[in-house]
Amino acid sequence: MKRNERAVARLLSHAVLAAVAAIMICPLLLVVSISLSQEDSVVKHGYRFIPERFSLDGYAAVFKHPGVLLHAYAMTIIVTVLGTLAGLLLTAMIAYVISRREYPYRKATTLFVVFTMLFNGGLVPFYILIVKYLHMKDTLWVLIIPYLINPFYVMIMKGFLDRMPAEVIESAKIDGAGEYRAFFTIVLPLSTPALATVGLFISFIYWNDWWLGLLFIDRNKLVPLQLLLYRTMNSIEFYAANSQHLSGSVDVTKFPSLTTRMALAVLGAGPMLFIFPFFQRYFVRGLTVGSLKE
Repeated sequence: MKRNERAVARLLSHAVLAAVAAIMICPLLLVVSISLSQEDSVVKHGYRFIPERFSLDGYAAVFKHPGVLLHAYAMTIIVTVLGTLAGLLLTAMIAYVISRREYPYRKATTLFVVFTMLFNGGLVPFYILIVKYLHMKDTLWVLIIPYLINPFYVMIMKGFLDRMPAEVIESAKIDGAGEYRAFFTIVLPLSTPALATVGLFISFIYWNDWWLGLLFIDRNKLVPLQLLLYRTMNSIEFYAANSQHLSGSVDVTKFPSLTTRMALAVLGAGPMLFIFPFFQRYFVRGLTVGSLKE
C-alpha cells in the first residue's frame, strides 16, 4: 500500500511540475511562432502556436542594419563576461571572509551586507555619484561597476561556504598555505556549484540590463544590446501610434511591427537560453546544497 501511495505521489508531483513547465514554455513558444509569422495573418487571426503563414519579415527588419546589432551584441558580451568574472570573484571573497568564524568582525560585516538589501541611497544620489564624482558617464565601466556586488548573492555564497569544513582550510595552513592560496586553490574549486549558480544570476543581470545604458550612455559605440532593442521597440511603437501623421513621408503601413517586436524578444533572450543548459547541473546543486542539514 505504501508503495502504491509513493507511486501516486510521485505521479502527481511529476504532473504538477510538467504543468508548471508547460505554463512557462508556452509563452516562449508563442513568441517564437509570432516572430516567424506574417504580419497580416497575425493581425487578422491573432496569435497562434503554429504560424499560419511563415515569414522572416520581422527578422529582416531587425537585421536591416546588421553592423549596429552585431556591435551591440559584442558590447553586451564584453560587459557580461567582465562583469560576471569580477562580480563572482568579489562576491566569493566577501562571502569567504564573513563565513570564517575566527574573523572578529564577522557579525558586523554581515549586518552591513544585509543592511544594504533593505535601504539604498536613491536614484538621484546614485546619478550624481556616477556622473559628478566618479566621472564614469559614457564609459564601459559604468555598465559593469554598479552591479559588481549584490548582497543577496553574497548571502547565498556565504550559506554554501558555512557548510565547508574548517579542517580543510586549517590543514592547508598547516602545510604552509596562506589565506590567498587557500582561497584560490581549495575554497574556489570546492565551491563550483555555488559559483555556477551565483555566476548565472550575475550574468543574467548584465545581459538583461538596459537601465544603466539609458541613464549614462550617449555614445553609440557603447550601446548594449538590451538598450538597442529598447530604443528600437520605442521607435516601432512611435511609428505605429502616429502612422496616420507619418504616412506621407514614411510608409509604416507595410512595416511588420508585431512580428518585429517578437523577433527582438527572441534575439534578446535567445543566447542565454542556449547557455543555461550547460550550467543546469551545477545550478540545481547550488540551489539545493544549502537547504540540507547534517
